[in-house]
Amino acid sequence: MQLGASCALLGLLFLTAFDSSECLQTVVRPDNGSMVTISALLLDQCAVCTVSGVNDTLTSCHPSLHLVPEEEVKLLFNCSQPIEQAFTVTIARTIECTKDACSPTTVETRPSILTEFSRTFTWELKAPENTLVGLDILGDGLIETSQPCPDGSQYSLTTSKTSTKDQTQYCQGGSETRLEAPNGAVVSLQVKPNFESVLFQTSAGPLKGPPMVVTVDSSTTVVVSRDPEEPECEVCSVDGSARDCSPTEKTLTNVENLSLEFSCLKPQDVYSVTMKKKIECTQSSCTPAAGKIDPDYFKDFKRSVTWDISVPQRTVLTLDFPGGLKEMSGAEKCQDGHQYSVSTTKSEGNIKTTSYCKGGTVSHHLDLPGATTVTAEVPKGSEVDSFTVKAARRGGRMMSVMPDPDTIITIRRQTSEPDCSVCMNKEPDQICKPTYLTLNSNTSVEFTCPQPQDVFTVEINREIDCTEVSCSGNIVQAESLLFPDFNRTFTWDLKVVSTRAFQLDFPEPGMRQIPDEETCPDEHTYSIIAYLRTGPAIIGTFCKGGTVTTILARYRGRIALQVPGDRKLDPVDFKLKVGPETSMIAILKVNLPRGASDTDFITANYPGDFPDSQQMQWDFTVPDMHNYTVHFRDHTAPECLSNEVQVEYQKGNKKVTKLTLTDSQPQHGQGNFNMVLRNCETNKTLQGLTLNYRVSVMRSGHPVLCTVDLNEHKGLSLQIERVGSEPFCEMSVNSKIEKKISVAAGTQASLSFLDCPNEDVRLTASKVIECQNRTSCSATQLTVPKLVSCLPMPLHSFTWHLRIPQDGTVDLVSPTGSLKQSLPGQECNQSLSLHVTESDGFPVGDFCFNGMIQKVQVHANVSVTATVPDFSKIRKPFLNVGVSQEITETIINRVSPVASSPNLLATPNWPLGMRPSSTVSWIVTVPSQYEAHVHFVNVSQPKCKDRHTSITVKMLGDEEEMMSRREDKQSEDKLTVTRSFYLNMSNCIPEERGFSALTNIVLQKKSYLLPILLGIAGVLLLLLTVLAVVCFIIKKKKRDKMAKEASIYIGKGNIFRPSDTHFSKTRSDNDSHVYDSIDEARVYGHLLADSSYADSMPDHFDSGPVDTYNTFTGPTDPGLPVIKEPDYEPELDGFKMFLDPSESFLPPRPRTPIDRQDSLGFQDRRMLDNALYTFKSTGDMNTIRLSGVDMEPQSPTILEDSL
Repeated sequence: MQLGASCALLGLLFLTAFDSSECLQTVVRPDNGSMVTISALLLDQCAVCTVSGVNDTLTSCHPSLHLVPEEEVKLLFNCSQPIEQAFTVTIARTIECTKDACSPTTVETRPSILTEFSRTFTWELKAPENTLVGLDILGDGLIETSQPCPDGSQYSLTTSKTSTKDQTQYCQGGSETRLEAPNGAVVSLQVKPNFESVLFQTSAGPLKGPPMVVTVDSSTTVVVSRDPEEPECEVCSVDGSARDCSPTEKTLTNVENLSLEFSCLKPQDVYSVTMKKKIECTQSSCTPAAGKIDPDYFKDFKRSVTWDISVPQRTVLTLDFPGGLKEMSGAEKCQDGHQYSVSTTKSEGNIKTTSYCKGGTVSHHLDLPGATTVTAEVPKGSEVDSFTVKAARRGGRMMSVMPDPDTIITIRRQTSEPDCSVCMNKEPDQICKPTYLTLNSNTSVEFTCPQPQDVFTVEINREIDCTEVSCSGNIVQAESLLFPDFNRTFTWDLKVVSTRAFQLDFPEPGMRQIPDEETCPDEHTYSIIAYLRTGPAIIGTFCKGGTVTTILARYRGRIALQVPGDRKLDPVDFKLKVGPETSMIAILKVNLPRGASDTDFITANYPGDFPDSQQMQWDFTVPDMHNYTVHFRDHTAPECLSNEVQVEYQKGNKKVTKLTLTDSQPQHGQGNFNMVLRNCETNKTLQGLTLNYRVSVMRSGHPVLCTVDLNEHKGLSLQIERVGSEPFCEMSVNSKIEKKISVAAGTQASLSFLDCPNEDVRLTASKVIECQNRTSCSATQLTVPKLVSCLPMPLHSFTWHLRIPQDGTVDLVSPTGSLKQSLPGQECNQSLSLHVTESDGFPVGDFCFNGMIQKVQVHANVSVTATVPDFSKIRKPFLNVGVSQEITETIINRVSPVASSPNLLATPNWPLGMRPSSTVSWIVTVPSQYEAHVHFVNVSQPKCKDRHTSITVKMLGDEEEMMSRREDKQSEDKLTVTRSFYLNMSNCIPEERGFSALTNIVLQKKSYLLPILLGIAGVLLLLLTVLAVVCFIIKKKKRDKMAKEASIYIGKGNIFRPSDTHFSKTRSDNDSHVYDSIDEARVYGHLLADSSYADSMPDHFDSGPVDTYNTFTGPTDPGLPVIKEPDYEPELDGFKMFLDPSESFLPPRPRTPIDRQDSLGFQDRRMLDNALYTFKSTGDMNTIRLSGVDMEPQSPTILEDSL
């Protein structure tokens, strides 16, 4: 290279193209056979120019420049970027080889050519076919890599000039010193500037890959085949001096130490290997006993290994894969490339193939019934996993069969598998049949294959004969244990009198007719066949759940139920009975459903021909308020030889309408109807009669429309939901169908109800009543606002949601004066129910009117739900609501018990538990004349996690508690309280169970027995004290009287002596001087003319003196009385010798009290002026003293006669 002195001057020529540029001028002469190409990397900023002419005045610039070998040229490099990074230099050479030599023999990278730049040296190898070119590197060896080399010297070898797919890269510093490549390969070396030269030694020889020595036994066949898409490469087998080559494949079997040679460097990329091995088995063992190959056998090739396993008849194979298998679908591929295929070939030629991958969850063991092929696809460089093979006699299956009476079982083969038979009885009397076997008694059955359900089907048949009125035998078995894993067909052959029909009644929801090619969802398919003189006619195929409720078929028929294997028998419990006489081959009774529906029907034998000269009938029941339309979807008309095809419609007893197949069928009809299809006598060489038609049902009713505007009622909302069983009730709000409608407060909605009975729709309403602070909360009444009249259903319940501030309490008071809580024993009637809950739905209780609760106070937001039979009849409010100051308890009830009955109190949410950490109180008012007997009837205590439950009783005004009870302590459950009291119950935080209590309060009148007894005792004590004082005074007076006594003689009378104690009382001390009554005959007897009147008086008037005054009649005895003087007995001073008037024989006369004015000296102005009521003398009145009391004592007067 030479630098020109005029580089700077020449660079001025490019000043217009490059504002600031670098330049380099050099002279280059490429070698012979070298193609040098210089390219600018930045086309818009750099250029390489040739300089020529006198004084280098001519320049020619290019972005890329090709130099001519052995021609010297002066080059000028100009670029705005650094020169060494702006250009690339490629130096290409060709190495020409014969079959045994190459030219040049030594290859050198010349360092003298453009060393300032990065260079790429390439050598294209040209050699005859099947010639391999070798490049021996003189110096440091190479190492294969896929990363850039750290020193910037990158070697690469590409076997094809046009493709880089098989490119291999190398770096210096390895042990590989020879590169081999076939014809057309390219060797390249990419170096950085100022790289030192590298030497190669070239050579040529025959093209062949690494030789292989293989041994193949007689049970193995190896096929080495070339992929047609890969380059040509021969495979040769060398046996001594004999050489056998093939360009496509080589088959090897029963060879030993055979040498294989390939005419390509990497035959594993061109060829694949297929190996087939044979395993022969007896009924007890296999040879070899494992499927395996040498792990190094064609290891670098893609291999497909197949084991053909042959077995005798009635032999089962067991394959054991130690690593397990995972079954795959046909389209899936195994991720690791290891894929197994297991194919079992049946005797009729059918092959069942299953694909697996390694390492799955499938059992290691595969049990196979016959000859099997196992194929393993193995990728390059992988080992083939081995498996073991075992053989055993295929014993099959044996089972006991016990058919029901009148039942015939037929086991029939459905495939042509030759090595499976069905046998009856046991050895040596065993009878085997290859195709079918019929059983009608108890026996044992053996199958000679392990899975007979894949080979045979079972038919279980029963015959039922019917009389003119009834059929014998059960038509359906609830469960059958016969052949549960086989495909089964249950058949019932029915026969009735020739003129009658057998009738099948199906339970709800009926049966649905399907075409023959369809299957039922539950895989229970029913077929009904009628036997005609012309042959069997299939009435139809049916599934559970449809509109057909009854089928009648004439004379003889069959019912067939098909159930697949491993499906539990679940038949329809239809009833069989004798039907009426009919000329129809079949009659189907259909209940069309409510709502919009489409139901399809087909004729007998469809899609085959309907029987000639026969007729079939459908009886349709159409729901109320529905229209029906009949549409013929598909039909074929026969060529009639006699009569014609007709379709007849009839409603009840109305006239029959006759139509043809092409006429317009009924549309938008109402009511039940019958349809009859009549066929003619047809030309059997042509298409017969077929019909597939549809009956569409739609509603004919009109919806009930209602517009609800809730703007008039603040806080009011409505809820409407379906609660009945009517499935076709359709509710919509604002034209949108909903199952539940909610009309929010303050909104307007358009409602629609179609076919919705009132009892199937429930209307509830709710209203929110709230206030922000207690001062603004005014008392209110819970009343039901009047709803719009267009709503078709009555109001079921109304709920008020009461929202109060946190420092307030809701007061609930009955407008009738009191509330009653509904509890067992004091239930509310059905006329009214008030369900009270807290805002979260926690129950407070159910109430009604007229009880003992005066007020309910709840320290929370409350919801009250009222339920009555008819809200339209309620005019008064349900509750009076107020807001009072905050209370410490959760709930307070003010109670006034009723004396005439028990009074039950229950905790909230009874009988379930109270809310944790809540408190309820009752303030019980007891009347003053009563006392309360408190009985805790039912108390359920929890297991507390924190704190304790508490039941407290305390009289109002007292600080001391009468009773305090916790859940962990026992106490009395009865208590007597004498005045108003306070009952409190508090809950803990329970861990288990809940806290609830039911309390009974009974009022009883207070008992005054003790005060009465004490009062009587006091009175008696007082009387005794008074009596003692009186006795003392009387005794003292008697002593004074004895000192003053005088004797008085009264003529014609008795003698009374002093100290005569017969009258123990003085005249002032007794009532003897007081008239009880004065007998008029005694007083005025001398005026009566008849003296016998006195004689007629009772004798008791002649008795002795008594305590009361009696009329004195004078002495009765003229003689003097004999006076007997008893001893003085002062202690008998209180003894009475005279009878008390109450003790006399006759009751006393009315007593006339005589006061001083009533004495004998007083004239009563009430007396009449006549002789009977007037004293004899009209002179001055004389006072007659009958007592000597208060008189001064006188000296006794002694008469002369007494002397």
